[in-house]
Amino acid sequence: MAADCVGFSKLMDSNEELTLQNIKICRSLIDPIIKEHGGRIFHTAGDSMIAEFNSVVDSVNTAIEFQKVLSERNASVDEESRMEFRIGIHLDDVIIEGANIYGSGVNVAARLEGLCEPGCILLSRTVHEKIVKRIKIAIDSLGNAKLKNIEGDFEIYQISPTLKDPTGSAEQNTATGPPTENRVAKSRKDGEAKPRLMLLPFRNLNKSEANDFLVDGIVDDIITELSMINSIEIMSRNTTFDYKDNPIDVKEAAEKYKLDYVITGSIRSAGNRVRVSAELGDPISGNSIWSARYDKTMDDVFEIQDEIVSKMAKTVLNEFEVTSLQRAKRKPTDKMTSYEYLLQGKFHKRKLTKEDANIAVDMFTNAIESDPSNGRAYAERCCTWADGLGQSWFDESDDDLHNKIRVTLEDAYELTGLDWDCHRLLCNISLYLDLN
Repeated sequence: MAADCVGFSKLMDSNEELTLQNIKICRSLIDPIIKEHGGRIFHTAGDSMIAEFNSVVDSVNTAIEFQKVLSERNASVDEESRMEFRIGIHLDDVIIEGANIYGSGVNVAARLEGLCEPGCILLSRTVHEKIVKRIKIAIDSLGNAKLKNIEGDFEIYQISPTLKDPTGSAEQNTATGPPTENRVAKSRKDGEAKPRLMLLPFRNLNKSEANDFLVDGIVDDIITELSMINSIEIMSRNTTFDYKDNPIDVKEAAEKYKLDYVITGSIRSAGNRVRVSAELGDPISGNSIWSARYDKTMDDVFEIQDEIVSKMAKTVLNEFEVTSLQRAKRKPTDKMTSYEYLLQGKFHKRKLTKEDANIAVDMFTNAIESDPSNGRAYAERCCTWADGLGQSWFDESDDDLHNKIRVTLEDAYELTGLDWDCHRLLCNISLYLDLN
């Protein structure tokens, strides 16, 4: 079973303290239900989780009770305190190694959760076959859907425990068709939606893995900055980097995610010089709306990012929220050496291996030593240590790591100021420590 909180990042951006308080309350309701039904919780950062069950019936019953309890809570609290979750369930083999769980069962459940509507539960056909005659609740057939990076079509079924009568028929084929690969690809009413952009992975023209950290880091920062402009909807970094090694046709991406604009680009570096090319295009017509090339020193990379964000926002909107853009124009550090160490650390951190985690910590430490005011480096180092808890990635014991994280968190909070993306990360770490 895979589950996550809907719109958690936006809630954190709106009110960190209230969101953190509410997610803790929700987890205090959810976690006991999972454990009472024999479930074991893996991979949790507070707003999402993976749980494994010995019985698929127990898994589905847990999910139903999970959604009903949260629905009852939502009915009793103010709108700003309400939280909704999505759940995906699949039956397949998994591999458990200590605190980690792997396998197609995990991958498919996570993909189903990504397709799920808030407050609902999506089941694979294998799960449906096992529970349809054993659980008396309305189940809708949604037909077949393709799951990203999963071969073949998957027949999908939906349970809406907060909307349907649990004593109703065992199955109701009322849905009109399968969900799309991503929730954002739902049809939108004209005039109601924000312009939707996707930044595709920039090409590394150096064709060297040693330069990947720079390319990925700049792309990551541009996504973060664009996400702070409230008048624009930008696809998440996770969606972007899903296509780093699996290129997608621009028109296919536009249809899949209902995109209005696509951002493409390339980066080439030589010594202290960097060339960044960026283009904003209409994905349907293929026309270029705006493009630019920057030949700068590495010291100018922040200005490049700011100009890309500003030009694209102005092109798309004509007028946009200046205050939001100003928040986006923040430098993690004034020292380029520290920034390079930060990017290298983030590059290795994403790989989620013991070796890379240790390299990442060393890089973040170097970034801090180069510039003790680089708050983002403190935050990323905390996150890397947290990822290693229970996995024996580091020489320190889990208790020692807990202490190091808590001490470093104080510095990170103080130094990151209004950097909401860092504060979202830090709040997730704090929540994880409180729950464990």
